[in-house]
Amino acid sequence: MIDLSNVSKTFTLHNQGGAVIRVLSGVDLSVAAGECVALTGASGAGKSTLMRMIYGNYRAEAGAIRVGGIDLVQAEPREIIRIRRETLGYVSQFLRVVPRVPTLDVVAEPLRSVGVAQDEAQERAMSLLAKLNIPERLWTLSPTTFSGGEQQRVNIARGFAHPYPALLLDEPTASLDAANREVVLTLIEEAKARGAAIIGIFHDEATRARVCDREMDVTRFTPAHAA
Repeated sequence: MIDLSNVSKTFTLHNQGGAVIRVLSGVDLSVAAGECVALTGASGAGKSTLMRMIYGNYRAEAGAIRVGGIDLVQAEPREIIRIRRETLGYVSQFLRVVPRVPTLDVVAEPLRSVGVAQDEAQERAMSLLAKLNIPERLWTLSPTTFSGGEQQRVNIARGFAHPYPALLLDEPTASLDAANREVVLTLIEEAKARGAAIIGIFHDEATRARVCDREMDVTRFTPAHAA
């Protein structure tokens, strides 16, 4: 479902004389349906950069990134948008939404974008928000007014609303209390059970032990270690 072959990435710092920084080189990774792989490595190793490359936020310098058989390195922007809408979900560390849109609509939007009826989409959104302990009195308000922890849970609800065949999870349990952490881990387990391929960054060892099938140390693909 997710397949990376010889993927590399550099950044050019135009405001610093055009200095070129090699971030990742020769990344190979395959993730099957129903499998969860944890990206590990020290801070700055390139874990989040790799996630953003898979999602298409960063363009790879070389190699192939296939999601559901489509190479996102070569894909046109409209094809990347389609993959994001139908196939590849992404729970980032930060909630980015249009201001003034109610939380219920924010969570339901991924379902509405693939043609799910409004009532059904909102019912799923309400179920997830309740499960993640977002008070019902907040559902009609914009999540931009919420606390950081509440925004994180809205972000998670939005990411799990549509049954994406592939998921990227960037520290989804960070800063959550024990009860909400348990809810998120259960959502991940349910996604795996229905066949989702998952790549995640989980700094908590207990979380990795519970939901991840294996780990990949990104450090071995950084310039100091890459072949």
